Amino acid sequence: QVHVVESGGGLVQAGGSLRLSCAASGSIFSINVMGWYRQAPGKQREWVATITSGGTTDYADSVKGRFTISRDNAKNTAFLQMNSLKPEDTAVYYCNAATQPDDAAPIIGYWGKGTPVTVSS
Repeated sequence: QVHVVESGGGLVQAGGSLRLSCAASGSIFSINVMGWYRQAPGKQREWVATITSGGTTDYADSVKGRFTISRDNAKNTAFLQMNSLKPEDTAVYYCNAATQPDDAAPIIGYWGKGTPVTVSS
């Protein structure tokens, strides 16, 4: 089993910055992909950014140029640096870690419980 914990959320004014952290622990052989997702009130959960074990990144159009995803493979940790925050970025941000307990096992994604981000006008 894998435990995923997000941290770093909070209240920030528009134009400000936050850095979120996602730490994965447990039976982990490797984490192929780590991703950030968010869910605003009354909306579906949406993908924000992903990063592979090799460092390849991808971003949703809504956050390109403002958010940066990174990871520390040795610590099984991912980060989301959020700059130039907008009120529409307000959401609960969730981390997903796609992991294998060993090389032969299927890849399973594990979710954290989320960390709330509120951006005020």
